Amino acid sequence: MKSCGGYGGKQIAVISPEFCAPENVHLRIVKKRFAVTHGNFVVTDEHDNTMFKVKDKLLSLHDRHLILNPDGIPIPYRHIDKKSKSTLVLILFQKISARKRWQVFRGESSRATDLIFRVRKSSVLQFKTELDVFLSGNEEERLWDFKVVGSWLERSCDIYDKNSSPIAKMLKKHSLGSIVLGKDTFEVTVSPRVDHVFIIALVVIFYEINKDEDV
Repeated sequence: MKSCGGYGGKQIAVISPEFCAPENVHLRIVKKRFAVTHGNFVVTDEHDNTMFKVKDKLLSLHDRHLILNPDGIPIPYRHIDKKSKSTLVLILFQKISARKRWQVFRGESSRATDLIFRVRKSSVLQFKTELDVFLSGNEEERLWDFKVVGSWLERSCDIYDKNSSPIAKMLKKHSLGSIVLGKDTFEVTVSPRVDHVFIIALVVIFYEINKDEDV
């Protein structure tokens, strides 16, 4: 595949067009390694303004994460009930085979009609992490719509569209402050016209899949 660079393709609005910017978007995703409460991930822009939070949904039969607006502003999905206005997407883990599978839904719903996309490992045995991403309409899953390729050892990954064009890149930021505070900090660059909430969801899944295998 091509190395990560400028994306010259059409708009990729998987979650919503409002999350597609005309220029590169630079994000920091901070994971509190030793957190015991919800809100383990915080997403900021390059000026350290909080953009989103990722909350673990407690007391659930499945591994669930919610991507939230930090201030609870309603989002433009008319079918989402009032309780979930601040929730952008639900990330749900289902271990139905050795190839771990995650599903992403709108709001806090887990109904099939609200499914946005699915993610699974490309193969059971991997020397590096490869994830296949299928949009909800791609039920046969013969060809992936997006792919995540990364190294957990280096804490980095690249994300590609179906034409193998790079659309986003994640790298771990190494700093003394992060070590002292017990945080993992990842710097993410999202190409123009690419949905950055979609990319955040993929980075969270990449982290969670590899974290589970470290245990």
